[in-house]
Amino acid sequence: MAEQEQEQEREREWGELEGEYEPSASQWVADQVETYEATGGTEGRTIEVGGSEYPCVVYTCNGRRSGRLRKFALIRVEHDAQYVMVASKGGADDHPDWYRNLRDDPSVQVQDGPRPFVTTVREVEGDEYDTLWERAVEVFPRYADYREATDRHIPLLVTR
Repeated sequence: MAEQEQEQEREREWGELEGEYEPSASQWVADQVETYEATGGTEGRTIEVGGSEYPCVVYTCNGRRSGRLRKFALIRVEHDAQYVMVASKGGADDHPDWYRNLRDDPSVQVQDGPRPFVTTVREVEGDEYDTLWERAVEVFPRYADYREATDRHIPLLVTR
């Protein structure tokens, strides 16, 4: 483990966000989260897209309207010991709900394995965006297709 990753590991606030959980209305998301959490991340650690499997991370945030905990799985994109959250929504013309939730309250729980931690996220722009977008496409090449499919800017959030 690199020195920067070891330092971040020591500084993480291990634990979970508190509140009432409301499963996703999207059944595949609810099933993915349930499997991942029930097995401590030993199952449900990948998302299948187009016949290929990609490692995923389960995130939890506070719903901006309901106030309930919302959980979702995203393809794992890491860069310099930070998680990068790609708000692509498969190239849809609107932002994913989780992105809007995190814009209102940047607190997020990250679960990449059996032990979750709580942190905050920030949106990136400029050269940092370009670097992280390139990394995201390297991990999941379809992100480039998603960008072509929409006129909206696909936001990137990173954990602190």
